[in-house]
Parts: sequence; C-alpha cells; structure tokens
Amino acid sequence: MKRRSLLAAAALACAQPARAAGEPIRLALIEGLSGPFGNAGEAVHRNLVWAVERVNARGGVRLPQGARPLALLRMDSKGSAEESLALMRGAIEQGAGFLLQGNSSAVAGAMLAALDKHNAREPGRRALFLNYAAVDPVLTEQQCSVWHFRFDAHADMRLAALVEVIAQDRRLQRLYLIGQDYSFGQHVLRRAREMLAQRRPDLQIVGDELHPMGRVRDFLPYASKIRASGAQAVLTGNWGNDLTLLIKSTRDLGLDTRFYTFYGNALGVPAALGEAGVDRVLAVAEWHPNMGDAASERFYAAFRARFSRPEHDYLHARMQLMVEMLVAAMERAGSTEALAVARALEGLKLDGRPLGIAHQGWMRPTDHQLQQPLVVSVMRRAGEGGVAHDNEGSGYGFRTLRFLSAEEAQLPSRCRMRRPG
Repeated sequence: MKRRSLLAAAALACAQPARAAGEPIRLALIEGLSGPFGNAGEAVHRNLVWAVERVNARGGVRLPQGARPLALLRMDSKGSAEESLALMRGAIEQGAGFLLQGNSSAVAGAMLAALDKHNAREPGRRALFLNYAAVDPVLTEQQCSVWHFRFDAHADMRLAALVEVIAQDRRLQRLYLIGQDYSFGQHVLRRAREMLAQRRPDLQIVGDELHPMGRVRDFLPYASKIRASGAQAVLTGNWGNDLTLLIKSTRDLGLDTRFYTFYGNALGVPAALGEAGVDRVLAVAEWHPNMGDAASERFYAAFRARFSRPEHDYLHARMQLMVEMLVAAMERAGSTEALAVARALEGLKLDGRPLGIAHQGWMRPTDHQLQQPLVVSVMRRAGEGGVAHDNEGSGYGFRTLRFLSAEEAQLPSRCRMRRPG
C-alpha cells in the first residue's frame, strides 16, 4: 500500500512540473461583470485587483523555486451558469489553478459540481474554488467539497446576526419577508421563518414573497403590498439592483418601513434613499468603514487612495483576507498544487492587521467555511457619532449596532466531506 502511494505521488509530481520562478500564479475571476448585476461584479473586480497588487508589491508568493507574482484573469460570465462553466474550462486550460466566484449561489453550485468531476478525472490539472459571496449554506453542507472554500459568512450566519437584533426590538410586531426567487433567496425566507419562530414567536409574518431575480424594473407593486400588509419592517437577502430598487420604491411611497438586509450598506442604496434611509436600513457584514479602530482607518484610507471615485467606494475586507489566506496557504505548502494548498488552508488562522487588512478569521477544516466576526450596522448621517465615513459619497454611512465575535457568529457544521484517497 505504501509503495502504491509513493508511485501515485511520483506520477502526480510528473503530471505537475514545478513552475519557473517568476511565472505568474493565475487566479481566474469568473463573475457577472455586465448585465443587471454588473455593478456588483465590478466592485468585486476592484477589490481583487487591489488585493493582487498588494501581494505583488511586496514581492509576490514566496515558494521554494522562487517568488512568483499573482495574475488576475478577468472573465465575464454575464451571470449565466452555462457561461460560467465554459469560462471555468477555459481558465483551467490557461493554467489557472484557482477559480474565484461568488455573486450567485446557483452559479456557484453548478461550478462546484463541475469542478468535483474535473478534479476526479484530471488529477494533474486540479483547481480550487474560492468563494467570496455565494452564501447558500448547501455549498458547505450537502455539497461541501475538499475543492471549495467559502470566505463569506453563509446565509444562516448572517441571518442569525440580524435575528439577534430583531429579537431585541420589542416594538417590532409585524414583519414582511421578500427575496429573489433562486436558491439563496428561497433559503433566506425559509430559514428566517424558522429562526424567528424560535427567537420571536410573538412576531407576526405579514408577507412572504419571492420575485424574479434581476428582471424586475418596477418594484412599486411589491412596495404597495408591503404598505397594505401593515408591516413595520422588511427582512430581505436581496442584493445589487434588486435591493436598491426595492428600497427606493418604498421611499417613493413614503413608507417608513425598516429594512433588515444582508447587503444594504452599499452599491447605491444609501445614495438612492438619502435622508429616508436614516435609522431605517440595517446591514450585516464582516466589516464596515466606521468600525472606529486605527487598523480600519488605515485600511479604508489605503483603499480610497487607490480607488478615489465615490461610486467605487465598496471595500470588502473578506476578499482581501481571502487572497492573503491563499498566499499564506501556498507558502505553507511550498506549492501551488490544488490538494497541497487545500490541506494548508484547512485550519489556517490569519490576522490580517499586520498586512494592512482590518479583518481576521480561520478556515474550519470540517466544512471549509471561514469563521469570522460579523457586524450589524444601521444607516446614519455622515459626521454623526460613530459615522466618520459615508458610503459612495452619499453623505450617509453606517454605525455599528451589534458586533459578534467569530465564536458568537459560528454555527454547527453538517458537512460530510469526501477526501481524495
């Protein structure tokens, strides 16, 4: 048995020759960079460009054969699963061993299933899938894979943080649930009912609705239903233009409904709402610019120096941490081979502050779900206490309501991961 293992290792080493020092390590961003959610994709691209630049500025990835820079391949999937799969195959053909995607759990699920099959068929050209935003829990539970790592808090983690805040607001008695009609949106509404039944059994759910994803141009009919329901607040996992247009439609009707959101802190929402969003829009994230500590101030100032246009003001701490954890795993493994890097990522803990990143986390080996702090914040006027910075030049920013440590934010894992060999 031992001899067979040695022979297999030797065969794999032959199939994957050492790369020359200085040859770029290719990361393939496969994302919707055009279409209804193109703004979200472009925000991701800016964040990853900055992360790659920062690694390369200090010399790249230190490997036994010598340092190698990172190279980011930009691939526009237009939000299509079919296009994403084609681009994934093309990226691997170009030598990209690391696939980056996140702005759709449905796309992520399709890519992960295809990657599992590819890596089994072609062990000499295996790749890893680094997920920065696809938050359907199924990806690290039923579909959990040794080749997939998620760097965003999954939907149940984000939802539990919002429910924690809802549970403390005893004035709230009527809540409306609305979401995008695909796997993630469906999951959020289903789990919201379950969590609220446990934490706030007295709370009345006065609406539960799904709408087509990325195809609704006028949300006024949905806003009218919210008004007719008598809801005091709305809980939604919507993102991109589906979130901006939904909240804007309630403003146009003059509603003072509060919004508990996953992504209400950027991509046009504060600017679209203006004064009407103050104390009404809550968001949950791993970090926001008004955390108030010195590390956050330096981190945010560096990003704004690189991307100074107001509409580019959307910084994801987790994406910076993702790239730095990948680099640390490659250096720990002394290799860019997918399985070696995967093993080095498992259990990896990284405090990004010495690297200029105001974030930290550790990769749970059982399910490859990053464990990290979460923050629930509320929209306020810039310049008020706790709101030193606005969002996208809107004059409005977010103030922390509740901080959850990584230990407080984590949830149990149900993953049963199958590993090679």
